[in-house]
Amino acid sequence: MIWFLAIALILVTALALRAGLVAFAGYVLLGVYLLSRWLTARWVHDLEVERQCDSRPREIGDTAEVVLTLTNRGSLPVLWVLVEDLMPIEFLRPRSPRVSVKGKRLRVVSVGARGVKRLTYTVRFLMRGYYPLGPTVLETGDVFGLHRRHRVAGKPTFVLVYPRVVPLARYDLASQRPVGEVRLQDRLFEDPTRTAGVREYRVGDPLQRVHWKATARTGTLHCRVYEPTCLAGITLLLDFHADGYPDRGEPYRSELAVTTAASLAYAVSVMNQPVGLASNGRDAADRIREEALRGSVPGAGVFLTRDTARESFELRDSSDRLRPVVIETRRELDQFRRVREALARLELTDGLTFARLVAETAPRLPRDATVIAILPRVPVESAVALGMLRRQGFAVIAVLIGLDETDRLVGQGRLLAEAVRDVRTVNSEDELVRLGGEAAAPTAARYEIDVPLI
Repeated sequence: MIWFLAIALILVTALALRAGLVAFAGYVLLGVYLLSRWLTARWVHDLEVERQCDSRPREIGDTAEVVLTLTNRGSLPVLWVLVEDLMPIEFLRPRSPRVSVKGKRLRVVSVGARGVKRLTYTVRFLMRGYYPLGPTVLETGDVFGLHRRHRVAGKPTFVLVYPRVVPLARYDLASQRPVGEVRLQDRLFEDPTRTAGVREYRVGDPLQRVHWKATARTGTLHCRVYEPTCLAGITLLLDFHADGYPDRGEPYRSELAVTTAASLAYAVSVMNQPVGLASNGRDAADRIREEALRGSVPGAGVFLTRDTARESFELRDSSDRLRPVVIETRRELDQFRRVREALARLELTDGLTFARLVAETAPRLPRDATVIAILPRVPVESAVALGMLRRQGFAVIAVLIGLDETDRLVGQGRLLAEAVRDVRTVNSEDELVRLGGEAAAPTAARYEIDVPLI
């Protein structure tokens, strides 16, 4: 616009002074200006981008190769275009990068008429998450630098990276339901439907345990011995409110919380027991769908500046989400996969507190499964909410993540005041390995499991 006003001023001055050469120069500048404007608009609309990337789920440490195919569908060559495949800045922070990139995501190329250019780079995933690769920002302009246009082209590819699973050496988080399918070491609960053998009668044995056939055969009273069993199902309540994860400990505390939830879910699923999840975090897939409805996930928009194009793609820091992420507690073949996928997509949010999460999900929690609350902090409201579950008859266990000695003692005191006595701490993956073997409440059942990684 400034150039256009300057040319108009030159032409008006030349006509007023009757300066033919100055007027001629003004007409030339006007022609160059209009031609540059037309070429820039033509180039930015003629360019198309196609992305090739395998979107299958991956583990931490896996890589993905991205191939960008830049096509000029116009009959004019594009003298230069700056190509940048977008990626949120949060993923590339030097202090705690979530990905590492090998190759160039940003480069300048020229594309001939009806020509094709291919660009390749490789991404290594260092943490779990739901990663958008792309879309692509194209910047081009005329050779005089009078005009520049930016366009966001191509559809992004989303790659799901599963959280880490740590095998638990032992598991003793049993439900309050005394009869189940898991064999115990300690004979705290016995399943009358599973006879393990017979023994001689002892004073105090109830008559319904007498094995009359063995008694008639041997001539002395014998009693049945039942297998000790218990149900080991769990419902995980993961507090993922942003207030519990200050920046100085991120992303390690939140990753440790997710790893703890995934490891507990896996330990239960390999025993073919029910497992479920409820969290106040934000589902990345839901966020992307909401932003797409708002139009903030780029399509084919043209922008005047690169910053405007990038802002349309960056993640929002705040969220007003008030709907929890819930995976119903069930015993199915692919239940662990569902829980793990939900944990992989989980993001911190400031929309729903843990106390409100408990109040909203409590009516849907099965009473025969142990409620395991994974907490980065224990405010009074959270302790009261867990105490409410305890008074309703749920078996409640609290796992405190990454707390120092002072905060841990304060949290334990608040939980004990609400009759939540089984409180455990996890500050590292080494402690997570021993989580299932810590001393639990007096009624907790203990049994050994062998947890092979799939």
